[in-house]
Amino acid sequence: MGDPLADDRIMADPDTGLIFARVLDGRGGATMLGWEEARHWMPRDPQETLWMHVDRSIDIVDDWLQSELGLSEATAEALTADETRPRAFREGDALVAVLRGINFNPNAEPEDMVSLRMWARGNRVLTLRRRPLQSPREIAAMLDRGNGPKRTGDLVTEIIEHLVTKIGSTIVDMNEKIDELEEGPGDYDTDEVLTIIATIRRNCLALKRHMSPQHEALLQVSRDPPEWLSENNCRDIRETIDRLKRYLEDLDVSKESALVLQDDINNRAANLANHRVYLLTIAAGIFLPLSFVTALLGVNLGGIPGMNDPNGFWILTGILIAMTALQLLVFRILKWI
Repeated sequence: MGDPLADDRIMADPDTGLIFARVLDGRGGATMLGWEEARHWMPRDPQETLWMHVDRSIDIVDDWLQSELGLSEATAEALTADETRPRAFREGDALVAVLRGINFNPNAEPEDMVSLRMWARGNRVLTLRRRPLQSPREIAAMLDRGNGPKRTGDLVTEIIEHLVTKIGSTIVDMNEKIDELEEGPGDYDTDEVLTIIATIRRNCLALKRHMSPQHEALLQVSRDPPEWLSENNCRDIRETIDRLKRYLEDLDVSKESALVLQDDINNRAANLANHRVYLLTIAAGIFLPLSFVTALLGVNLGGIPGMNDPNGFWILTGILIAMTALQLLVFRILKWI
């Protein structure tokens, strides 16, 4: 089978869609299986659980869900549909969940979240994705090291916790960036800071759009858990729900903080621009009378005072200096400067 922790875009079987299969041994470890072994797997021990991670973009997957797993058409569609919001529901003793995880793929934005579909019943767990997602690979690595989930309920709980934890780390990163910008722009110019803030606000809105229904989906799991979810599993899921609620509140705070920071930067930029315009206005006010006097004396018509006086230039210069001083005094009295 190879290493499941390699890029699962390469590892997904193009004929079957299988990325990896593991049989949990009930002690934290697991055994790797191939496609044919997984298809015909039967538990030899009540503690065993089969986990299959599948690429749902492969055409055969939809038929396999209905023909071999016996899922209803509606459930198979929920597990393979291109677009659907997070939700969860019971189908007999099976749990069906559509969840979202942070997209850590190259050149991807965090708000471009990846959908993970999950079907679990008894001693079988099936997860489906279209784009690579870190959480299943990390849990598979835990199993390979012998310290992973032991039973079906533990595996489902671990998947949910991993997805929510990574959302939290992304929110923490955004908050740290906001704090950094609030302390000072550093090496960023104003346009770059505003671009960063706009990106953070866009990420907050996108995460909130996906996380709110995900919170409702997990609440549904908590309200109507299948029998194979132990009391410890239910307690852990409730803790995860509470943590996700705090993350949603943090998103609101981050969005408001980014908005306040953006308004502050815009106000500072506007004040700076107004101050510069004000200085230009003062300068124009000072030179306007001087320009009027010099223009009047430069019309080159007869009768201009001081035209034949050798000291006329210096007399005019003195008058202009006096006018400037008088203007500055008046501006000072009016508190314009």
